Amino acid sequence: MIDPKGKLIAVGGAEDKGTDLEKGEIIRNNLNFFELGILRRIMEEAGGSDARIEVVTTASMIPTEVGENYLKAFGKIGCNNIGLLPIRDRNDAANEEYLARIQACDAVMFSGGNQMRLSATFGGTAFLRILLTRYQTEPFLIAGTSAGAMAMSNTMIYEGNADVAHLKGQVKITTGLGFIDDVIIDSHFEKRGRFGRLAQAVASNPGCIGIGLGEDTGMLITEGNKMEAIGSGLVMIIDGHDIRHSNIADIPDGNPISIENLKVHFCEKGNGYLLADRRFLMEAREGALVKKQVAVE
Repeated sequence: MIDPKGKLIAVGGAEDKGTDLEKGEIIRNNLNFFELGILRRIMEEAGGSDARIEVVTTASMIPTEVGENYLKAFGKIGCNNIGLLPIRDRNDAANEEYLARIQACDAVMFSGGNQMRLSATFGGTAFLRILLTRYQTEPFLIAGTSAGAMAMSNTMIYEGNADVAHLKGQVKITTGLGFIDDVIIDSHFEKRGRFGRLAQAVASNPGCIGIGLGEDTGMLITEGNKMEAIGSGLVMIIDGHDIRHSNIADIPDGNPISIENLKVHFCEKGNGYLLADRRFLMEAREGALVKKQVAVE
């Protein structure tokens, strides 16, 4: 399979508090962007301050507020060529104007909210086919925060209360947007205590690498393989390829799961990971270690 020419940036969230699925609440406060540094990186990877970025607010239940927040946040870093795509259903996803805009832009960014809204709205549409084609064949950037990050992979968590994630059947999985295979992405990883639910998702799909994104943190993925941690928080990598014992296939729903030899890596800013080799990288960017040593000297 040919490596994609595009890039993905999956962000753990913080700015979009549109919906708390675990509590069933719509939250309208605290819509501040904490990850301006990450937004700056998104702008740079998209081509600079003149890059055209289309923001898709489909996942959010408060799309107008979230969209305006994006405009303000990108404006703070000198990026004003931003468009908002207020797609609410599959009919909107077929809008010819919107299709033309995603054909012409440099990057697309999916907001947070409910990831099931993304898969249900865009699955099988011309909109998604255009994004997939551009990502595979062009230096095109697809970014997503919170739900927008979780929906990037082919295997997607859509539900799972962290408090009971150690019980079989409490973590629900479906098909995401499919920009990248063999990974499962979870967001708000530290503050919402989601290690258990990502571990169960990986134990159920041990061929996948779990990527747990803390808030104000993201992963830049190039060539569909090389990952670089960005932002101020923690990225956790969960690898289930070498699991020796797992009871998850044999116990009834509602029983505690048991897993042996689940591998975990912690990544700070600058660390990386190679998905194909399942290998941790101390410095993901070439020349970064040399620069760091020079700075120390």
